[in-house]
Amino acid sequence: MKFKNNALQQAIKFALATTTAGLFVSGSVVAAEQAAEETKVNKNVEKIAVVGTRSAPRSIGDSPVPIDIIGGEELDKGGNTDMLELLKGSVPSFNVHQNPISDAASLVRPANLRGLPSDSTLVLVNGKRRHRASVIAFLGGGINDGAQGADISVIPSIALKQVEVLRDGAAAQYGSDAIAGVMNFVLKDASEGGSFEIRQGEYYEGDGDTTQISGNVGLPFTDSGFANLSFQYKTADATSRSVQRPDAAALNAAGVPDVSSLAQVWGAPEVDDDISIFGNIGLDLSNTSQFYMFGNYSERDVRGGFYYRNPHTRPGVYSNDGGETLLVGDLTGDMSGNCPTNILIDDNVLDNPDYINGVANNPDCFAFNEMLPGGFTPNFGGNITDTALTIGTKGEITSGFLEGAYYDLSGTVGYNESRYFIYDTINASLGPDSPRDFSPGKYSQLEKNFNADLSKGFDFGLAYDVNVAGGLEWHEETFTVVSGDEASFTAGPLTEQGFGIGSNGFPGFKPSDAGEYTRRNYAAYVDVEAPFTEDFLMGLALRYEDYDSFGSTTNYKLTAQYHLTEDLNVRGSISTGFRAPTVGQANVSNVQTNLSSGVLVDSALLPPTNPIAVQLGGTELEPEESQSYTFGAVWTIGDLFFTVDYYNIQVDDRISQSDKIELSQADKDTLEAAGVPNVQNLAQVSFFTNDFDTTTQGIDAVANYSTDLLGGSSTFSLAYNWNDTEVTKSTDITGEFKVSRLENDLPNHRATLSWAQQWENFSAFTRVNYYGEYQGVHVDYDATAKTADAAVTVDAEVTYFLTEELSFSVGATNLFDQEAEKLDFYDSTGIPNNNWGGKYYETSPYGINGGFYYVKATYTF
Repeated sequence: MKFKNNALQQAIKFALATTTAGLFVSGSVVAAEQAAEETKVNKNVEKIAVVGTRSAPRSIGDSPVPIDIIGGEELDKGGNTDMLELLKGSVPSFNVHQNPISDAASLVRPANLRGLPSDSTLVLVNGKRRHRASVIAFLGGGINDGAQGADISVIPSIALKQVEVLRDGAAAQYGSDAIAGVMNFVLKDASEGGSFEIRQGEYYEGDGDTTQISGNVGLPFTDSGFANLSFQYKTADATSRSVQRPDAAALNAAGVPDVSSLAQVWGAPEVDDDISIFGNIGLDLSNTSQFYMFGNYSERDVRGGFYYRNPHTRPGVYSNDGGETLLVGDLTGDMSGNCPTNILIDDNVLDNPDYINGVANNPDCFAFNEMLPGGFTPNFGGNITDTALTIGTKGEITSGFLEGAYYDLSGTVGYNESRYFIYDTINASLGPDSPRDFSPGKYSQLEKNFNADLSKGFDFGLAYDVNVAGGLEWHEETFTVVSGDEASFTAGPLTEQGFGIGSNGFPGFKPSDAGEYTRRNYAAYVDVEAPFTEDFLMGLALRYEDYDSFGSTTNYKLTAQYHLTEDLNVRGSISTGFRAPTVGQANVSNVQTNLSSGVLVDSALLPPTNPIAVQLGGTELEPEESQSYTFGAVWTIGDLFFTVDYYNIQVDDRISQSDKIELSQADKDTLEAAGVPNVQNLAQVSFFTNDFDTTTQGIDAVANYSTDLLGGSSTFSLAYNWNDTEVTKSTDITGEFKVSRLENDLPNHRATLSWAQQWENFSAFTRVNYYGEYQGVHVDYDATAKTADAAVTVDAEVTYFLTEELSFSVGATNLFDQEAEKLDFYDSTGIPNNNWGGKYYETSPYGINGGFYYVKATYTF
């Protein structure tokens, strides 16, 4: 089938940040090259980018496409321990939510660059494609529903020399996923020195205690190479920004025992034994060739809250008619227990004589109120393992027709595994014999890449050599589903009596769900950069890619840059791109718990080719296609560096999870016949589909200025992003609320203003973050939506250098404890309604946990 074209942390004194004139824009962009050259310390920080070009690395001021560079030292001042949060504070067009009670999205959080989902941004490490996570964000907060991107949270900042963020479509250069842009994490490559750091902090509320120990060391690898090794170990306690649910409070007031004081918790999950090890090795084989190898091993355990199961109303456990009558099971096996089926539920069913006589005092009859009278709240968690290894060689060809050409041959293997656990729940169909903890199974993602790249300059009589690059790539990805323990999916003896099958909240994967799904593709590309004059540069990239599942595509990118004056140049690009559906998206099935019209229900995610999905509008997934363009200007005058770029990204046939569709009884009968578990308790189904088109446009503006101030040196940095997404076409299965979330959940306006100040023994860093209005949403429920107010947060850090090797810092993120938007929605009678125990809208772009303070000690050698 064819489809259409279209980086204990190397502690660097704050002097590095402050005297590096313009190296950081809101911690994100290298400033004027002239100012950088005037600052001696700048030689320690990269001022050039590898990403975005196939020719020699160049200064970002001379790049025809917008690139941000975040130095490793700047990441160290971010005050956070999560790479996602560090990047959010540095790149205004990068957004990430905390995702409480969001199934697997709580384990690997999806992020957004320029308003597009996480799998629309290509992630590289040392210029090589990074494998995606095995987690699919089934509850991704609207924008990321169904996204399967790379897990960049495993990358420790101490391992990084810099992060390069290409804010431009680049599928013609790098292949699938590069619609929103490219993020290249460049590992440190020093052969000596290093640092160790200990950081401790907690939120102002007194929870979320976080400890991080990290280190980096550079070692010689013979006389001609380096081995740079980094590690990070972290633990983080859970947080809670919750109030008691009204229904749980009413149960407690009625005398129902064992009701938790906080039946449902909204907050960050607990993270234990989060270990990440990165290595980067290089060895000169000769004067013109080099061997390289880099990779990582990372693992963490995550455990977070889930929805409360009310002991009067939870379907498939306590009641199947919304809480009117109690669900009672007959344990005799031959239905001879004469168990009551019409026990009415009032404020406390435990006081009902029919319950006391017919269930509590009848050994043949059973209700879960005997076992769990106060209801129960499952905890959902997982063990996430991530590892990768890249081996290659690169160098210069010294003879023959290609003499002077540069080659790069490499192979990469990446693997991510998510093994799920659910605690404090039940398999209701097993009755009193049900265990309380389950392992529902696991997903894994295995990717293999082999690349051959070649580039050479040719003299065509232009201002400089024309660089011609080309290459081949072979890519294979395999998504695997492994079944869970038997108790997590088995249909127990109470199944036919209306009790739900499988571990409640996350039923296990049955053996019939298990499988291994593989796809292969190969690509060929050519990339030409021609300097027609000293002031005018143009580039053209073409890429052909063929997939064994759905066909081939050819994409292009055209770039240009023109120096109007010595201090001012204009730049622009136009390109087509694509994102192939992931193997997981095309084949995964899952049962999840979510809220529908304020009611907790189970819904099934089906493969798009499942007969029921097809009946409801599902079809085989096709690639997304994009057309994008950007144009802007770079202005350098003295110590001031300023860039502004407009972008426009049109994406057709976007892949996402459909709106959840209500099931008819006929649909349920068909699903049951097909072997889908617990069908009669399912209320909805969804599937992945190419169901809408969007146009995203925006402006990025960056300014940088350095000067001497207050007896020391100062750097001021300002970055602003305006981003707007419009759904230009949608189908009935997209849903109006989904459209609203795509268009309104993220703030249209983001800005950061930072001031870094350096004295002889002290340094200070302050960053002011502005978040414009956004759509506040809670529990993925349209009736909760509102326009939330704009807000400002402040981050600050002060460092004292005791010696040249030892420094101490104290800092805070959200220094003034700016609260997220409080919930204020009402029920149909106008009475305030917060039946889910939250305090804040979970779509808050700066999170719901409030201020966080920390101290750290750094030793550099």
